[in-house]
Amino acid sequence: MDPARITRARIAASLLFLTNGAIFSNLLPRLPEIKDMFELSNAMYGLALIAFPIGGVVAGPLPAPILRRFGTARTAAVGSVLLATAVCVAGSVPVLAVFGAGLFLAGVLDAVVDTAQNAQGLRVQRLAGTSMINSMHALWSVGAVIGGLMGTGAAALHVPFVWHFLTSAVLFSAVAVLAMRWAVPDDPDSHAAAQAESVPLDTAGLPRLPRGTGAALLALLPIAVIAMSGVLVEDVGSNWSAVYLRDVLSAPVGMVGLGYVSLVGAQFVGRILGDRLIDALGAVLVTRIGGVLILVGLGAVALVPAPWVALAGFALAGFGCATMVPTAYAAADRAPGLKPGTGLTLVSWCMRIVFVISPPLVGLFADAVGLRTALFVFPFMGVLAFLFAGALRVRGRS
Repeated sequence: MDPARITRARIAASLLFLTNGAIFSNLLPRLPEIKDMFELSNAMYGLALIAFPIGGVVAGPLPAPILRRFGTARTAAVGSVLLATAVCVAGSVPVLAVFGAGLFLAGVLDAVVDTAQNAQGLRVQRLAGTSMINSMHALWSVGAVIGGLMGTGAAALHVPFVWHFLTSAVLFSAVAVLAMRWAVPDDPDSHAAAQAESVPLDTAGLPRLPRGTGAALLALLPIAVIAMSGVLVEDVGSNWSAVYLRDVLSAPVGMVGLGYVSLVGAQFVGRILGDRLIDALGAVLVTRIGGVLILVGLGAVALVPAPWVALAGFALAGFGCATMVPTAYAAADRAPGLKPGTGLTLVSWCMRIVFVISPPLVGLFADAVGLRTALFVFPFMGVLAFLFAGALRVRGRS
């Protein structure tokens, strides 16, 4: 394919990632206001938030057949427009049932969009013949920073919810539609061939193909653990950092949204550097280093009750988790013995299951012993990533 065409396709995929990161992140800095508006305890707040990941879990089997029917680019772009609409409704209507329903629908749509944009990005990566999926995920982090700053600014200026979220929806829907025009069409035959050439390596570095679909699915589990560890670091930043900074550390209103911004900002840096680091050091070592950074960073957040230390800790954890989800997605996409899109869909589904479990458990624990103590569970996501990193020894046959 023409290099200029590949460049445009890479920009298109990156814009889809940016849009996905920005849409929901606009909501996050305003969650403390929504918590107060509905007079929710920590436990009830956690229960309200799981509407989003429940939608993702319910959507579990949807992405793969939708991608095969409509294509990755169209699914990602149209899904992004619908996602922006759902978030706008959830954030703008001051009714708890509408908030929950909007989050649920947003979760369904996000599951489809997430799988579609990753499939499109990996398609471009295969055409280019060089690693670039981490840099695409870096644009998701850019979008998350943009959305987080928009939400933080809107909260500080007391912008009405409806105008804030309507502006966000229109802006990022336009970006998604533009990206669809530059994307590359899918090629199921070449995707299947790439999967057929993919082989996991055993501890001695020798090829080892799973036998049957059951073995192929089982081989995805440790990859899913790594992805889940990475997204749970994002979870503490998105769902709890603003509440923690405001209610536990007494940070000013203009600072409460910066915990999430610092996490995804550092994550962006990690993803920009990620492809080169993985090429130089290998996915296993990079993931293990990231696990250590998560342990140290989130450990500092929970141990030291100071806002600026918390921001630094969130940033360190964001840098540590930067490559975990894209690397796990790349490994799952190339897992042999599965239909196109199936590995991505299953790993994404597993990630969303832990999103359902995490908020209510943290909320209940926070009401019982305090939010600061409840956050001590998150540093151990780094330990899990360190232990399961060996599952990323997946390569394609040359």
